[in-house]
Amino acid sequence: MDEVEVVVAHSQRATLRVGEVFLKIDSDQQNIDVEVAAMALAPVPTPEILWRNPPVLAISAVPGTALGVLGAPSTASPAAWAAAGAAVRRLHEAPLPPWPGRKNYDELPAELEAECDWLISSGVLPSDLVKRNREIAEAAFRPWRPMFVHGDLQITHIFVDGDELTGIIDWSEAGPGDPMFDLASLTLGHEERLADVLTGYGSDVDLDAIRAWWSLRSLLASRWLIEHGFDPNSPGCEFDVLRSRM
Repeated sequence: MDEVEVVVAHSQRATLRVGEVFLKIDSDQQNIDVEVAAMALAPVPTPEILWRNPPVLAISAVPGTALGVLGAPSTASPAAWAAAGAAVRRLHEAPLPPWPGRKNYDELPAELEAECDWLISSGVLPSDLVKRNREIAEAAFRPWRPMFVHGDLQITHIFVDGDELTGIIDWSEAGPGDPMFDLASLTLGHEERLADVLTGYGSDVDLDAIRAWWSLRSLLASRWLIEHGFDPNSPGCEFDVLRSRM
């Protein structure tokens, strides 16, 4: 009998794997609604939906292996990274989904201020490091055209087999949004792979906005990660991303 593997678990959601089936349990059914709808619309490979019985969604495993993990070098080929970039481009050029964006971009400046204040007052990070990254992060607050974005395009959410992309998972944050956020999320902690991604994605990118999102995402995520038992200070993770900006 297959063992039950806990893929991720915290107070908001949990994902379990049993053989070739993933069971996603979410306290907010809107997340599952968005995931199901986004996978139906996305012009890229996604997992097969096996069944849904709220609060559980069962999906099939996609073939291949993750493009990499945050905090460790990626062994995937440059061609695999380029294939990921090409898939992201197809997604961004697809018609916008009919639901509102999952991220409220208008609230990000206030959220950034609050998180930076917490990082400094708590002593988690040096004030000069936080202030420098905040300066960089503010370049993300610029005019941009909404596109169909994944919204949580971590490196572990893209699967490849050799040089071919086999699937993109975890679509609960999908919706209209800033395309540079997707590119930054994909290359967070793997900045050296950005050129490979852009080989597949093509031109028409804002490199300053991508660099800004590396800082902004890391600053905004750090407190949540700490409070939910994750360590942003692990080698190659969010704190190292922030330190590299210095």
